[in-house]
Amino acid sequence: MGGRLAGEVVLVTGAARGIGRAIAAKAAEEGAAVALLDVLADQVAATAADLQQTGAKVAAAVGDITDENAVRWSVDQLVDELGPITVLINNAGKNAYADATKMTVDEWDSVFDVDLKGAWLMARQVLPAMIAARRGSIVNIASIHAHLTTAGMFPYAAAKAGLVGMTRSLALDVAPHNLRVNAVSPGFIATDLLEEFFDTIPGSRETALDAHPLGRIGTPEDVAEVVCFLASEAAAFVTGANWSVDGGLGIRYA
Repeated sequence: MGGRLAGEVVLVTGAARGIGRAIAAKAAEEGAAVALLDVLADQVAATAADLQQTGAKVAAAVGDITDENAVRWSVDQLVDELGPITVLINNAGKNAYADATKMTVDEWDSVFDVDLKGAWLMARQVLPAMIAARRGSIVNIASIHAHLTTAGMFPYAAAKAGLVGMTRSLALDVAPHNLRVNAVSPGFIATDLLEEFFDTIPGSRETALDAHPLGRIGTPEDVAEVVCFLASEAAAFVTGANWSVDGGLGIRYA
């Protein structure tokens, strides 16, 4: 298959649904072999089956990105099926709606484990092979909350800001090995997590729609297009960047 990602092996975390599923589908369309990783066993298997029907080369694994042993086992399984990972998309994440004065340490850790530590564990697992081959790209799915946020979502913004910072640090460290690391910061995208946000924050749906210069909520496919571009050689001179995919929301003065 031709396409911007022909010959690549693309690993997508949180691939069972939403943005992750859309990225996996776009990567397959662009010619990549696609490795799917998620904790949702039935849903990730269904995503794999759907992509295989398109003729794509696909493998799926069930694993927890916050557990370093599970990360190692899952990546090893996927590499055995598809070959060395050449593109990592750190998409798995979780929302947070906590009171800073009442949040427990365990609740804090659960947010940072998924939204930040898991991305590092995944990168740590795949980078040695990328460095040895002097070939590879990582795209971290951050959020508009990394630089703009709203009340009631503590400490999600801190975790996503950390992910953008990690992106910059990794980009500098691996650049001598011909590797690139970038971030994408989606705004309001039509996913289950967004519906959870709308259900949690009264009036947020109407406020969001009114605030968007483009007048609509984004789609997972909108994000997938940008992610696959950054992952590909079409973006060969882009590293350490954080691209907003937010319908212009972040440029508003008020």
